[in-house]
Amino acid sequence: MLLATQLERIFKFTDKGHEIVLTDPEPKWSVDAVLNFYANTYPILTTAKISHPKIEDDKVKYSFESVMGTKG
Repeated sequence: MLLATQLERIFKFTDKGHEIVLTDPEPKWSVDAVLNFYANTYPILTTAKISHPKIEDDKVKYSFESVMGTKG
């Protein structure tokens, strides 16, 4: 018999040189909805893009990558 299971999603981003790992607030939400949810707590995420998911350790890992540049 074949069983299908939904893998847990993990979200991460780097802020000031520190990697921050975020849990999935609601598995039914889209990845964009999760990004918007966490942008309320982490303003750097308001301009972030979402990387392609990677499966590691039976979890789907997404990275939020800041697209803010430096002024110069």
